[in-house]
Amino acid sequence: MAPTSRLRVLNFAVSLDGYGAGPDQDLEHPLGVNGFDLMQWFIRLRVWREMHGQSGGEAGVDNEIAARGFEHLGAWILGRNMFGPVRGPWPDESWRGWWGEEPPYHVPVFVLTHHPRPPLQMEGGTVFHFVTDGIHSALAQAKAAAGDRDIRLGGGVSTIRQFLAARLIDDLHLAVRPVLMGRGEALFAGLDLRALGYECAEHVHGEGAMHVFLRRRDDAAPTA
Repeated sequence: MAPTSRLRVLNFAVSLDGYGAGPDQDLEHPLGVNGFDLMQWFIRLRVWREMHGQSGGEAGVDNEIAARGFEHLGAWILGRNMFGPVRGPWPDESWRGWWGEEPPYHVPVFVLTHHPRPPLQMEGGTVFHFVTDGIHSALAQAKAAAGDRDIRLGGGVSTIRQFLAARLIDDLHLAVRPVLMGRGEALFAGLDLRALGYECAEHVHGEGAMHVFLRRRDDAAPTA
């Protein structure tokens, strides 16, 4: 049987009280207010520094798991907030993402939005495609682009919640941080993951996060 791609959430940080982002995202707070508290486990790692052309960084359990999150990927799916802070119709095409001219993806990226925009070719092989007809269309396009490689669902919170509710995510890796956000974007509020067919397959204690790996059971089919 030919290998098939999987839709995976990887290296996604959540707080102890269940928030995957802080409130009030803007240019100064791309992850929302206090959102960088969630990412402290990641930005000190060797894999993070290598992504930014730097040397050094910490090795260890966190780094090993984080590095695996970039392997065997053929496409990404992002919610619009993960591409940028612009809301409503695109005023122009001047916003080109948070990452500079060479984003860290290097594969096709499918951005969910309600407002059309032409594809955006970036350096290093990244092409942003803007999908206006929903999550199932984005997944179908990502699968066609990825071939037998996996698709990484990068977030944000509302996007992951939509894919979870439709049972479309095969694997979900959460880096649970020992911090309290108090408010922000709650990842699991109103979702019954057990009823949706998800179970905890593994958990690993890292230096800066507890890594929890959820998996959709084989008997829990995606919804149309």
